[in-house]
Amino acid sequence: MTGSRIVALGHYQPAKVLTNDDLAAMVDTSDEWIRSRVGIETRHVAGPDEPVDELAGHAGAKALASAGLAPDDIDLVLVATSTAIDRSPNTAARVAARLGMGSPAVMDLNVVCAGFTHALATADHAVRAGAAARALVIGADKMAEVTDWTDRTTCVLVGDGAGAAVIEATGPGSDGEIGPVLWGSVPEMGHAVRIEGTPPRFAQEGQSVYRWATTQLPPIARKVCERAGVTPEELAAVVLHQANLRIIEPVAQKIGAVNAVIARDVVHSGNTSAASIPMALSKLVERGEIESGDPVLLFGFGGNLSYAGQVVRCP
Repeated sequence: MTGSRIVALGHYQPAKVLTNDDLAAMVDTSDEWIRSRVGIETRHVAGPDEPVDELAGHAGAKALASAGLAPDDIDLVLVATSTAIDRSPNTAARVAARLGMGSPAVMDLNVVCAGFTHALATADHAVRAGAAARALVIGADKMAEVTDWTDRTTCVLVGDGAGAAVIEATGPGSDGEIGPVLWGSVPEMGHAVRIEGTPPRFAQEGQSVYRWATTQLPPIARKVCERAGVTPEELAAVVLHQANLRIIEPVAQKIGAVNAVIARDVVHSGNTSAASIPMALSKLVERGEIESGDPVLLFGFGGNLSYAGQVVRCP
């Protein structure tokens, strides 16, 4: 059995930036209100002519270029998204076509905000089982498409974007650099984060999500570290789902990662659902805030009240 590792990352955000002042001109809110409650300053919003697969394709192309690989080198494409409108062709198939790939397996995963860490684990399992040699794993969401822009409780939160990672085998006898996943859900609380209806609209029970995340998730995240054989103090970075700065900071503190860089991309990108973790990780690497081989905790949580996390080594 082989192991697997992340060899390269990439991210993409639409050009249009929506500030808090812009939102204050649309709904009854203010820059101070938004900053104090969720910590967000700006977010990127895709236009009607920028579908989810386009965002995903740009991020995937950047990750491939960073890895020095051709599209045909990929034999598995996994896209985590909950905002693709069309059912078929799925987003992964459309990304493969955009990038000019040969004949990869193509699958979408809908685990909402925990989608990328679920997809990363699935790719790791496929590589370890010998079902794939190289995978392109993408988290991409266009939350603007499922948001009621007259609802000030939700429209202040969201943004659009995509992040991608290239995964490859590390060779026989290697433990790999993507640690064991710990995943699960709280089905009876699945209603707390929803994208439902026709047209689909994002809604959530903010206080329920806040209490669950800040009380239940830190011990689970510490178990992720334990499975990887890493203590929280040894982590170089913590990349949580970028839901809300008022969730990220207390959860990171309770994990005990006292020496880690804490990703706070939510401040400039908003909540981008499945895109948030790979985008934030890609930016940390791009800025040189973490180094190759550093242990990084990735931990996604949200819709379905699902969660999934693993410790990876920085490419």
